[in-house]
Amino acid sequence: MINFNGTIVSQDANILTQNRAFLYGDAVFETVKIINNKILFLEDHYFRLMASMRVVRMEIPMNFTMEYFEEQILSVVKVNQLERSSRARITIYRNDGGYYLPLSNTISFLIHTIALENTLYSIDQKEYEVDLYKDFYVTKQLLSSIKTTNKIINITGSIYANENGLDNCILLNDSKNVVEVLQGNIFMLLGNKLITPPVSEGCLNGVMRKQILGLAKKIENLEVVEEVISPFDIQKADELFVTNVIKGIQPITKYRKKEFTAKLANELVGKLNEAVNSI
Repeated sequence: MINFNGTIVSQDANILTQNRAFLYGDAVFETVKIINNKILFLEDHYFRLMASMRVVRMEIPMNFTMEYFEEQILSVVKVNQLERSSRARITIYRNDGGYYLPLSNTISFLIHTIALENTLYSIDQKEYEVDLYKDFYVTKQLLSSIKTTNKIINITGSIYANENGLDNCILLNDSKNVVEVLQGNIFMLLGNKLITPPVSEGCLNGVMRKQILGLAKKIENLEVVEEVISPFDIQKADELFVTNVIKGIQPITKYRKKEFTAKLANELVGKLNEAVNSI
């Protein structure tokens, strides 16, 4: 028997009692975007998920191929009639048993979907203000670059942003350098140089980050680099924008007293949609 919200019930009545994702954050996940019944950047998502599972030493089933990954996600999309435009999240967790030391490295997974309004990417022209979040820091390690369910920094940072009238916050690592934002990677335009922090700084190895790096490198007279960004560099930037696979690109319009343009961000969204249409 267990006590659930003040009521004594059978342990079997609550699936969370032994769930390792709930008890220890022993899970990894991917969030994908579906347009016209196609998963965007399918290969990148699949291989990042496989790499995440290997990092945390989960056992990858023999049948868990890219085709299986795609089939399982699209089966939920279809039954919910969300083929036109939706987001899906697949969470993979280690099976029940053990304490910190699991009894098994076998896995189970859960997929759920939510409808999205637009098919192609677009830029929201609203004001978008950010500031630094300095209560907690991201560590420069491999675990920081994969998508685990240990997201307490992102949660407390989101609460901080909400309490202070901000749209997002910039996260710093333990060297006090810029890593990413709460919901994605960050890019900074300084003159003709587009900069994003390297994965070694502790940022998520983002799927959209990879797409934007590739598209930006094709723009004439634009130097694209992965370099360390300090908070002081942000004050000198011409543009700042956020990237993730659901939103695409979100320009930052204000950081403290500094305001930014969004010319490059708009150009990149056009190129991103061209790439999506060719998938």
